[in-house]
Amino acid sequence: MTGSRDTFAAWLDVLVDTLDEPGLTGEQIADRLHLSRFHLDRIISAAAGEAPSALRRRVLLERSAFRLAASRRPVLDVAVEAGYGSHEAFTRAFRRAYGTTPSAWRARPGVIRLEVTNDIHFHPPGGIRLPAQRRVTAMDLVQQMVEHHIWLTGQLIECATQLTDEQLDEPIVVNVDDDPDPSTLRRIISRLVGQMAMWNATMASREYDFSLEEHESLTSARRRLAEAAPVFLDHVRQATDQGRLDDVFVDATCDPPYVCSYGAMIAHVLTFAAHRRTLAVRSLDKHGVGRLGWGDPIEWIDAAHRA
Repeated sequence: MTGSRDTFAAWLDVLVDTLDEPGLTGEQIADRLHLSRFHLDRIISAAAGEAPSALRRRVLLERSAFRLAASRRPVLDVAVEAGYGSHEAFTRAFRRAYGTTPSAWRARPGVIRLEVTNDIHFHPPGGIRLPAQRRVTAMDLVQQMVEHHIWLTGQLIECATQLTDEQLDEPIVVNVDDDPDPSTLRRIISRLVGQMAMWNATMASREYDFSLEEHESLTSARRRLAEAAPVFLDHVRQATDQGRLDDVFVDATCDPPYVCSYGAMIAHVLTFAAHRRTLAVRSLDKHGVGRLGWGDPIEWIDAAHRA
């Protein structure tokens, strides 16, 4: 080991690898790291503000809370998996930690993570969650949702290139727009791009040419996305970074002119885009192009946080 940080990281790796060995002693863990129990306890306690044995017991309790809520395993089995030799001992420890019995928790589960200052917790289904390198604010999340929207729109275009014109223009039964003509994948993709370009024009007090969306080619949609997305994202970033979500701009192309806040505009775009994107990914899946799944932002945003 080259330092306390390396030792702590190695200990966390052992912690994850040995969650299914609840009976492992502190001496055995120290042996795996080629350290004395005294030296290891001192390093981990200094780094985490919690003794390693206490941290390990707490993580196993958090895992037991998850398993009680997410499975129908008998309480005794969950107790043994958490390192307790009897139902009674587990119930006492669980009640001290969560303020209720395991059976009552299972009937009405709450927050799995126990309150600690080091923010090291069990992360379902079988890992450890460490403190974030940076805190994600509400403003960060708004930007990431817009970035995901832009990324997914680009992916929809690329996936759609695998389809024929007939598949692109096949009617989609459910429609989001007040339009007598049925939606098609082509029209949805064009509107996803056009929505950002339209709001860019609105914020610049310019008219938007809706004729660009009439039977638009994917090549045109790809080009327009490359032009419109950075401008739209820049508007969002400036509004969030500068705390100007409540600032308003005027749509002078309307009669009478329409006043809208940046926050309301972003909410509008993401709300209607989410429905269109869902229709688009399901249409692609119907035609055998299913790599985007539901277009869910969960994995995309989590990956951004881990980067």
